Amino acid sequence: MGKSGFDVSGLKKLQKDLEKLKEQAEHFAEECAKNLGARVLRRVIKQTPVGVYDGSTYNCESGVTHKSSKQIGKVGGTLRRGWKATPPARAHKSGNAKVVIYNPVEYASYVEYGHRKRGGKGWVQGHFMLEKSRQEVEKIAPKVVEDKLNKFLGGAFK
Repeated sequence: MGKSGFDVSGLKKLQKDLEKLKEQAEHFAEECAKNLGARVLRRVIKQTPVGVYDGSTYNCESGVTHKSSKQIGKVGGTLRRGWKATPPARAHKSGNAKVVIYNPVEYASYVEYGHRKRGGKGWVQGHFMLEKSRQEVEKIAPKVVEDKLNKFLGGAFK
C-alpha cells in the first residue's frame, strides 16, 4: 500500500483568517450601526420643520396650514439643531450594536407626535420626522449592510 498525504497549510491559513474575522466582527457591527445611524440623523434633520415668526401663514409637509406667531427677534431652527446621536454601543445580551437618535429640546415630542391645542380646542398633527426617517433607512438598510459585508469579507480572505 502506498502512502497518501495532503497539504493542510491551506486549512491552517483559513483557520487564521476566520479567527481574524471573528476579532473584527464587533468592529464591523459598530461601523454598520454608525453608518445607518448617520443616515437616520441626516434625514431627520432635513425633515424637521423650522419655526416661522413673521405672522404669515404656511403649509407644512403634512398639508396642514399654520399661522406663525409674531414674536419679534425670535429665530427658528432650535429643534432642527437639537438632534443628536449616541456613539455605537454594544448591547450586552444580544451582541448587537445600536445607535440612539434623540432630541433633548423640551417640545420635540410634541412636534414629532402631535399635541392638543391650548384650551383643548383641537389637535395639532405630528410631523413624525424621526419615524419617517427611521422607516426610510430601514428600507435601504439590507443593501447598505450587504455592500459593507461584501467589502468586509473580501478584505478578510485575500
